[in-house]
Amino acid sequence: MNALYRFLFPMKPASTAFSLFLLAMRLLFGSLFLIHGFQKLMNYGMLSGTFPDPLGFSSELSLLLTILAELGCSIAFMFGFLYRLFLLPMIFAMGIACFVIHGNEPFAAKELAFVYLSVFVLMYIAGPGKYSLDQWIGKKSRH
Repeated sequence: MNALYRFLFPMKPASTAFSLFLLAMRLLFGSLFLIHGFQKLMNYGMLSGTFPDPLGFSSELSLLLTILAELGCSIAFMFGFLYRLFLLPMIFAMGIACFVIHGNEPFAAKELAFVYLSVFVLMYIAGPGKYSLDQWIGKKSRH
């Protein structure tokens, strides 16, 4: 099997207890992150002209990409579907929020972004665990 396949669908699942912990973390942090994206979506009209644009796209495009990361990617994260692939935009968004948007502000202003960033990086390293769609897909495709 090629490296990309092994990366997307890990073959060695974690222990049951650790997999349950990973599932709980995915559901907790995924739903919290989802709420942030939903709030941005509901306030799209108000935010689209004033949303920070650190990469020089446009406020509206930056907002759309952030909503995509916070809504779409968090749903895939919670289900453990293409887990590491969908974690990348979430990590990127929180890295930009922490180090660019709130970069010169006191730590209290960037604390939430830093917490999300830390959790997402650690979850990326840990993998989805055996209670994930990636594990199910990998198991089905190996048989």
